[in-house]
Amino acid sequence: MSEPTAAPAPSTSADAAREAILAGRTALGIELGSTRIKACLVDAEHPEIVLAVGSHEWENEFVDRLWTYSLDDAWTGLQAAHAALADDAERRHGVRPVSYGALGVSAMMHGYLAFDEGGELLAPFRTWRNTSTGPAAAELSALLGVNIPLRWSIAHLHQAVIDQEPHVPSIAFVTTLAGYVHWRLTGEKVLGVGDASGMFPIDSGTNDYDAGMLARYDALVAETALPSPVAELLPRVLVAGETAGTLTAEGAALLDPSGALRPGTVLCPPEGDAGTGMVATCSVAPRTGNVSAGTSIFAMVVLEGPLAQVHHELDLVTTPAGDPVAMVHCNNGASELAAWAGLFGRFAAASAPRTAAAETAGNTDAVFDVLFREALAGDADVGGLLAYNHLAGEPIAGLTEGRPLFVRTPESSFTLANFMRAQLYGVFGTLALGMRVLAGEGVRLDRMFAHGGLFRTAGVAQRFLAGALDAPVSVAATASEGGPWGVAVLASYTASRAAGLELGLGEYLRDRVFGDAGFETAEADPADVAGFAAYLERYDAGLAVERAAVEAL
Repeated sequence: MSEPTAAPAPSTSADAAREAILAGRTALGIELGSTRIKACLVDAEHPEIVLAVGSHEWENEFVDRLWTYSLDDAWTGLQAAHAALADDAERRHGVRPVSYGALGVSAMMHGYLAFDEGGELLAPFRTWRNTSTGPAAAELSALLGVNIPLRWSIAHLHQAVIDQEPHVPSIAFVTTLAGYVHWRLTGEKVLGVGDASGMFPIDSGTNDYDAGMLARYDALVAETALPSPVAELLPRVLVAGETAGTLTAEGAALLDPSGALRPGTVLCPPEGDAGTGMVATCSVAPRTGNVSAGTSIFAMVVLEGPLAQVHHELDLVTTPAGDPVAMVHCNNGASELAAWAGLFGRFAAASAPRTAAAETAGNTDAVFDVLFREALAGDADVGGLLAYNHLAGEPIAGLTEGRPLFVRTPESSFTLANFMRAQLYGVFGTLALGMRVLAGEGVRLDRMFAHGGLFRTAGVAQRFLAGALDAPVSVAATASEGGPWGVAVLASYTASRAAGLELGLGEYLRDRVFGDAGFETAEADPADVAGFAAYLERYDAGLAVERAAVEAL
């Protein structure tokens, strides 16, 4: 995977970059993604200019039938990514950063991290990928009158209450992964409103947890072992531009064990990866939206007004500024596609170890490029093939667990081009089911943006997504790694607001960050639209096979 990049930007001289780093006129963004922890350093006054990057790979584990990450691994990865960024800065500019003008933390949204009064973790981190909260989510959705997804923090908390887990009486604080890292760096138990909206429903009028819903939940659990009103257990909510604390000496040592990093840096509110994706694609205004594709895939659509009905396929969350957003979140994104690419890459290496094919096979990006371009030659309806990418459970598809499947009938056109196009269609299949519900609500989009490594091969996944959504899809240079750059931009925005800037987030992005940015836009091809529609009809019908596989295997 390539390193984070920002939108097309004016170049900066070597002397200017060196001076910005030496003077601490920079903003550092760190994001803990599903497979990589990434860091991105930008010029705080010109956040479109990237100065250095770093990353570290990590993976979730399936332990006791729950998806989790070790928090020790999180800190090891954060330190490695920060060290790699410092190395990159020295390699590019001849100087290592020892302070920053602003810093921001982002991470996978949702999930469950519960701590006692002494700050000790009470249960292993339960990520967004878990689907073990069905009873809690159903009860809360009925109680609160809004869709409470299985992955939301309140669903995990309430499931622990229902199951009478022994740690419940000791809970003093519940947060997300971004909120946890921010807390350890600053001592502040806060969360950006976008990430907070995946913990408990937000009232966009107050940019805080919905007071009426808090009261209803407290009444529901009044006779249980939960020790405090739920509002006292959740992080304080902040909006983009607010100051969310400063880097403490202990936090600096956690991030940089070498001792070179100085404390005192201002931090922006910690955000979820959905919020940083919106920032990285300049899609925080009504009638804009974006699709983020990685281990999961989700669409964020900024709403002009409330939806008419409650839909289990749609989550109501917010932008980092607090505006209402409809989110179509799918637990399964490009992981199954990547597994097939790895298989084909290994075949190429094994079959031609002394040829140029071996060179291609050892280059992950080259393997994807070859396979993606082969997909362009496939039939618009992929010749009757079906690919299901469900490694984990998928609520929109009605799956409690994952069973990746490739299905064809004897008369299907089974070619490599159709196979790869089917795998790409499969990434968008469940997302398209959710977007169909949103279209039924009459929600309109002026522009849809896309980002994530899936879109790095120009003109392939972007074109197929346009066909799946029957809408133009735009991709900027941020497409491959928008998240860490997005939170670096949020950190820059906080520093600018502290210095007296009065622009709202949308204006800041449009005027100060994306003013000269270029976007490549793919219009929906009518043949692709018709072909994907035929695929989706078979895909929807074939979900019965997926559900049977979960029962049988």
